[in-house]
Amino acid sequence: MSRLKILLTGAGGQVGWELERALAPLGDVIATDHHVLDLAQPDRIREFVRELKPTLIVNPAAYTAVDKAEQEPELAYAINATAPQILAEEAKRLGCGIVHYSTDYVYDGSKNAPLVETDVTNPLNVYGASKLAGDQAVAASGADYLVLRTSWVYGARGANFMRTILRLAQEREELKIVADQIGAPTWSRMIAEATAAIVAQCHGPRGGGMAAVKGVYHLTAAGQTSWHGFTEAILELSRELPPFGGRKLQRVLPIPTSEYPLPAKRSPYSVLSNQRLLDTFGLQLPDWRDSLRQVVASFA
Repeated sequence: MSRLKILLTGAGGQVGWELERALAPLGDVIATDHHVLDLAQPDRIREFVRELKPTLIVNPAAYTAVDKAEQEPELAYAINATAPQILAEEAKRLGCGIVHYSTDYVYDGSKNAPLVETDVTNPLNVYGASKLAGDQAVAASGADYLVLRTSWVYGARGANFMRTILRLAQEREELKIVADQIGAPTWSRMIAEATAAIVAQCHGPRGGGMAAVKGVYHLTAAGQTSWHGFTEAILELSRELPPFGGRKLQRVLPIPTSEYPLPAKRSPYSVLSNQRLLDTFGLQLPDWRDSLRQVVASFA
């Protein structure tokens, strides 16, 4: 396997940070964040890629402020749709592959069974629509591509639900958490490690690149829960750890989505089937509880 030259966007984000480390054994990782490569500037993207000439582009960068996107759709589309399109077009021009990350927000949650990659997409908000537009642009570029759709991403770094709950448990006596939205919390490190395994298969001695396996794949933890269930698991697993001792929290109350209105509409059900990932690459992420246990233990 020849050593890859990997352009990584969004290295400051929770998935990007993990990817920089997971991909390192496979090649030279040129890690960029928005200070180095502003994805809202199309001309800068083309210039940067043409100068670098990577042999693989990995794009976890995204506009992820779901509610704020309702007020600034132009910026959301610039980063989530136009930027991936340009990266994919440049990948096609260079003859290199591109790995792009997507989200459960492209579905509307009307199917009450694990979603497969061929299910109809129907985003409920600007964020989901902008991400779907990016997926479609990557697929239409002609490049060899993988679109990896994940859900409910969390980790030890960055702004995410788990870290918010751990903080609020120290500050408040009562929390009200939505209990009628169902999904699979997915550890950012598992996303990165699975990506590295996929890239190694594609570019290893028996691999033929991404051409034979290109397409959309779901990449989430096994199992499912609600935001309320996720919260209870976070609190249970962290209860005995010194950093989280002396918490003020006394009660965690389950509430319906209707009692926690937000600018962007959410899907009631966003569990994704990972069968295609397993059939193609032999990969299956652990149950969300097992990953959560590892993340919480890292704070000890």
